This record gives sequence, C-alpha cells and structure tokens, in this order.
Amino acid sequence: MAKSSKKGKKGDSSIVINKKARHDYHIDETFEAGVALSGWEVKSLRVGKVQLVDSYVLLKDGEAWLIGAQITPLDTASTHVIADPLRDRKLLLHRKELAKLFSTTQQSGHTCIAVKLYWKKHLIKCQIALARGKKEFDKRAATKQREWNIEKQRIMRKG
Repeated sequence: MAKSSKKGKKGDSSIVINKKARHDYHIDETFEAGVALSGWEVKSLRVGKVQLVDSYVLLKDGEAWLIGAQITPLDTASTHVIADPLRDRKLLLHRKELAKLFSTTQQSGHTCIAVKLYWKKHLIKCQIALARGKKEFDKRAATKQREWNIEKQRIMRKG
C-alpha cells in the first residue's frame, strides 16, 4: 500500500495565547519572530508550561528580547542545567522588521508585546505586535460589544 504524501492538519498549532494583550491594547501590526530557546525550554513548551501574561518585547542594541515570559521547567529536566524560568530570550527578526519596530516604539503611546507562541512545522515562533494602550472606557466598550454579540447569537438560535 502506498502512503499518502500529504498529512492532514491537526488543528491549531498554538502553544499559548496572550488574551490579556488583546484586552489591554489596540493591536496595530503583527510580526512573526523566531525564538532562541534551549533544549529544556522546548520540552516544556511541548507540554504547554508557559505564560505570556506579563511579557513584553525590549528593543536594545539592534536586537529584540522577549522579557517576562515564564517557561516552567519540567520535573524531569536535566540535573546539570540550571533552568531559569524567567530568563530573557532573544527574538530572531530581519533587520528591516527590527528597524520598523524600533522607530514605531519611539513614538509616544506605542509598545511592542508578545501575543502568541505557536509551532510552525518544527520551529517555535512568537507573534509580536505593535500596540497602543487602551483607555478604561475602551475596555468597557469592548466588553459591552462582546456581551452584545453573545446575546445576539442566543437570540438568533432561539428564533
């Protein structure tokens, strides 16, 4: 029997999504960046032991760094490696993307945040975004709109 050469997609390849970022910020533009990780971190990501809630991207010396992302080491991690769950991780971007990020974050009100970690084939990618902070009334309006959309769906199902 011949094996099929195409494999079916197994659904979403997301490892973790930063939902708080969409609540706190207006997302203007997103970029895909590679992440420089060590072996124990990749193993922890396979299990899903990661948090992006308080993480952000720091741009310094022409490089991008992921700060505040917590990757919890597994209990079965190697004993000769000192695992720091909050270490700074380098993000791999093209020079033009780094220049755009740097110039935009210099403007007032803009920041760069990590939105999502996901698999792309066998590589781990980080989706980062240029964002502007939301005001309190913007957050309330977004919540009100989301609740109204849910209510509309309920009404449509009934009638």
